[in-house]
Amino acid sequence: MNIYRLAGDISHLMAIIILFVKIWRSKSCAGISGKSQVLFAFVFTTRYLDLFTSFISIYNSVIKVVFLILTYATVYLIYIRFRESYDKENDTFRLEFLLIPVVGLSFLENHDFSPLEILWTFSIYLESVAILPQLFMISKTGEAESITTHYLFLLGLYRALYLVNWMWRYYMEGFLDLIAVVSGVVHTIFCWGGWVWRLMPPSIT
Repeated sequence: MNIYRLAGDISHLMAIIILFVKIWRSKSCAGISGKSQVLFAFVFTTRYLDLFTSFISIYNSVIKVVFLILTYATVYLIYIRFRESYDKENDTFRLEFLLIPVVGLSFLENHDFSPLEILWTFSIYLESVAILPQLFMISKTGEAESITTHYLFLLGLYRALYLVNWMWRYYMEGFLDLIAVVSGVVHTIFCWGGWVWRLMPPSIT
């Protein structure tokens, strides 16, 4: 653990919280891609299976449980509690275009050909592209609430801080995980690219 990873975790947690609070307070999930949130639920579920097999620290376990609870709660709000406000007509990204390549790549490129490792690798690859349904939805509607823009920024900040964390670990410990680094770069580009695009004047976008 270092300051960059801690700051990344905080940014990630803030992104999830502001999205959940936005939906809860407004009682509406308009503009939010349910498909992206389902993908993030898949990400956390497959990544945090080690909760049942190993213990790293209280902080590590608590943050994983919080991410799982908040993400599944967000999915619940979108598809059940406030489903009347869910814009399914514009949330039309075909998830198989992401899931099939990610599953295949997880079996082909991983650190160890074991069930938990493949699932962890799957979560890393999937996280890098899970925001695409949200960006696709924004491109269709041509608009995004400020809270969605903040969400994209914080997700991009989380991954950027993790990239610095990996560089720090390589410098200090000689540790380098290329799968995580490359996937993190892709995720950062998508999130910040979407954020910058939403800040552009209408005449440009």
